[in-house]
Amino acid sequence: MQGLDQIKDVLKNFNIYGATVGVMDIVEIFIIAAMLYFILKWMKNTKAWALLRGLLVIGVLLILADFLHMTTILWLARNVLSFAVIALIVVLQPEIRKALEDLGKNRIIGAFFSLNTVKDTEQITPATINEIVKACSEMAKVRTGSLIVIERRETLQSFEETGITVDGAVTNQLLINIFEKNTPLHDGAVIIRGNRIASATCYLHLSTNTSISKELGTRHRAGLGVSEETDAVTVIVSEETGRMALAVDGLLERNVTSDVLRTRLGELLLKPEDEEEHSRRIGRRRQKKA
Repeated sequence: MQGLDQIKDVLKNFNIYGATVGVMDIVEIFIIAAMLYFILKWMKNTKAWALLRGLLVIGVLLILADFLHMTTILWLARNVLSFAVIALIVVLQPEIRKALEDLGKNRIIGAFFSLNTVKDTEQITPATINEIVKACSEMAKVRTGSLIVIERRETLQSFEETGITVDGAVTNQLLINIFEKNTPLHDGAVIIRGNRIASATCYLHLSTNTSISKELGTRHRAGLGVSEETDAVTVIVSEETGRMALAVDGLLERNVTSDVLRTRLGELLLKPEDEEEHSRRIGRRRQKKA
């Protein structure tokens, strides 16, 4: 008991640079640290993460401007800052509203106890890519429209939540069944994470690019839109023409063949060592066809 009393006395009279830090100060520090952690965790799953990186770049440039005594730039920054805060709130309004809704539903508090149960996403394999290509090729033959979004580094959780959870292994039969006409899951996009179909019937934001060809429909605009907002790779099969397209980094590659699609997916999704093995398999497959 005497040792415990001594520890209490040390905590009550803890002194840093002449300032006394009490127990409640330490508790307050932990609360602030937890708040910052959850804010950063929330930002990572929204557009705010990209905005934060942009703000950090601007901050570095302003520090450099201050060091070089660029007074005009500093004056502009001080006058624009007040408007920038309002602009950020407007831009992030949907994400802020959703975060407050999650807080009201105790999702954030519940997530605190499940942080250690989160598993790393399994790396996509060449076999999964082959299943995707096979499914798209079969759907293209019969003109079954499809929209497949493959997650890479940036999370697609916000889009996944708009659909129905599937959590099934990626097979060409399952993908074809999902997009079969007049079935409950055929409308919307399928999201693939690793080697599993995470969700189906997901809603995506349409691209606002005015230079897109007028002959492209909603499916292509949605696939292009998600590639503009995230680093995801999207495969689209046209219901009207049966042609396949690939959207990545805000660019649309149209009229791709099965071999081109398989090669491009390998380049975009596989690790270097897996990509080499994938390329060798493609080469052997082409030799057999020849």
